[in-house]
Amino acid sequence: MSEETKGFSLEDYDKLEGSLRFDAPAEGDAPAVEMKMADISWVKRKYLDIPYAHQSPAQRLDLYLPEEGEGPFPVVVHLHGGGFGMGDKRDDHMDTYLQGLSHGYAIASVEYRLSGEAIFPAAVLDCREAFRFLRRNAAEYSIDPDRICALGGSAGGNLAAMMGMNIPNGQFPGEEDLTLEGDCSVQAAVDQFGPMDFRPMDDQARANGVSFVDHDQADSAESAYMGGALPTLSDEWLAKANPAAYISDAMAPMLVEHGCMDRLVPFVQSVNFVNAIYQKLGQGRVEFVPLPHADHEDKEYSSEWNMNVLWGWLDKNLK
Repeated sequence: MSEETKGFSLEDYDKLEGSLRFDAPAEGDAPAVEMKMADISWVKRKYLDIPYAHQSPAQRLDLYLPEEGEGPFPVVVHLHGGGFGMGDKRDDHMDTYLQGLSHGYAIASVEYRLSGEAIFPAAVLDCREAFRFLRRNAAEYSIDPDRICALGGSAGGNLAAMMGMNIPNGQFPGEEDLTLEGDCSVQAAVDQFGPMDFRPMDDQARANGVSFVDHDQADSAESAYMGGALPTLSDEWLAKANPAAYISDAMAPMLVEHGCMDRLVPFVQSVNFVNAIYQKLGQGRVEFVPLPHADHEDKEYSSEWNMNVLWGWLDKNLK
């Protein structure tokens, strides 16, 4: 990968004095992190802003196809990060993941309702409906409905892990009374530095001496997502947003990556998540790649060696 490759930049995160916030900024506060967008102009075969549902303008996805071949292509579906309250399906992470086109993968990217519009479980419900849409319309878009991977970092890592649990229709909060067309199962999932278990994040941050201790605040990303300051919410409610609560034999093979020096999401979040999978399913269902020196959104994730890890794992599990 060239030095010019965008995505996973620490430039904005170096300026942070705490985790992402979603309250109204006070006068004189620093402006919000500016979103850098990907260059998609070079991709010849693409479908942009496809509506996969009609409750919100946010319910759109993009799909990019390899330049050569007629398919059906295996597809990697990117779920963007941003603390569940910001982000864009076309942000500069796509500069990294669109490399998958040269590896023979179709690449999709999903927009979903953010916490400022609708709290949990809206984002998960949107992602599940986006995958149903892709499976229902696979023939039209030249993708293989039986070779789909969910991939995301940070908040997107949580969502990708949730998709990887392959929770049946009607068994996720908010789906109880819905009529759902098709299933949303995936054959692989990649979680990069996703927050999983919100309750202990501040205690974990205090223990590691690296991460910000502010997740319990009412304006934290996790509190905004769950609809209230974490200490005021029940364990039962918070557990519904933890992918580990849904581990079963239906879980897809999963790749988990996390930096030991992550300031926003404590590294032990992934350690505990992977251990929970080990305990229920054994060690053959998840591959864990710790990055000893990496921070949140570190450039090491898009380094040549790690992209070789990613595409190699996908080739083994999706092709």
